[in-house]
Amino acid sequence: MSVNYFLTEEQQMIVELCRQIAEEKIVPVRAELDRNEEFPWEIMKDLAQADLFGLYIPEEYGGLGGGTFENCLAVEQLAWGCIGVTTTFAASALGGYPILLFGSKEQKERYLPDVAAGKKLVAFGLTEAGAGSDAAAIKTTAVDAGDHWVINGTKQWITNGGEAEIYTIIAMTDKHKGARGASAFILEKGDEGFSFGKKEKKMGLRASSTRELIFNECRIPKDRLLGRRGQGFIVAMRTLDLARPGIGAIGVGLAQAALDESVKYAKERVQFGQPIISFQAIQHMLADMATEIEASRALVYAVARTIDGGVKNFSKLSAMSKLFPTDVAMKVTTDAVQVLGGYGYMQEYPVEKMMRDAKILQIYEGTNQIQKNVIAQALNKEYAAK
Repeated sequence: MSVNYFLTEEQQMIVELCRQIAEEKIVPVRAELDRNEEFPWEIMKDLAQADLFGLYIPEEYGGLGGGTFENCLAVEQLAWGCIGVTTTFAASALGGYPILLFGSKEQKERYLPDVAAGKKLVAFGLTEAGAGSDAAAIKTTAVDAGDHWVINGTKQWITNGGEAEIYTIIAMTDKHKGARGASAFILEKGDEGFSFGKKEKKMGLRASSTRELIFNECRIPKDRLLGRRGQGFIVAMRTLDLARPGIGAIGVGLAQAALDESVKYAKERVQFGQPIISFQAIQHMLADMATEIEASRALVYAVARTIDGGVKNFSKLSAMSKLFPTDVAMKVTTDAVQVLGGYGYMQEYPVEKMMRDAKILQIYEGTNQIQKNVIAQALNKEYAAK
């Protein structure tokens, strides 16, 4: 029995639909996708057919008008199947949020309907070789050239790179102003001077495509500026704040899958004449795993609902909802391998992949050390005001 979160009928339908897709479409092919490093286009088509790409997009642009909470419900269940596949889906929302949050009416009308329909994937380009945690250190530039912008530079480790049709990126329009000199832009695959690097080889998350974005005298129309000039850093931070509970939800889904495999194995594996689930050492590991997962889920859901409730400043809560569940996912998947013992270390069993996949959750969309910085800085401000 799990905690009753009193979901609406529509929210329960989202959970059931996504779990069905995870069980029927993702789980049967996840090992093959991982082994072959294959982009999950067929599953993306299934998600598009189920209208899931439009979960967070308003109805006026062809979406379902859901919020952060509905998005978290969806990715949690999909992540139960595979977080490589789920990251591909979730990263499209990450790339779409800047348009939703800061786009003009014309930009929203041009891009969001295709995103909502799943016709076009989106990617978000912030990270560079010398600008990871220090996002303000980006070197990519955008120069005003009259009727167009000229962009030069490189973005690194971009999820959906090369596969997405639409890209929201951050570039410096005035390097002398530091973070205030950054601006956000919309790019399209096929833009002059826009190309991609090789597909990266990764420890986990192998179904997800990760590439460099390369801008060499890339020319884009003037109306591709997103928001106001100099607003790029705000665009990036607002986007990440909104997306981080979803990463926490992915961690919850992955951890739940690892626990499910652990309990199933512990009930079947016999040693010393009895199932290993009867041994206290195993019982305590499973009890800790289950408790930490439920705590993670409660935190993610509460933060998501708080954001949807209209609270203005939620950076601290967002960071917490990413930090705790992803640390739990790493611990739970590691413990799952331990419960399965030698079998857990073999690729034949899914927990080996789960453990490899889990590590990225503590790194992407802001390392967990950065999340602690965000939380501590917010606490410092809060207590200074008292």
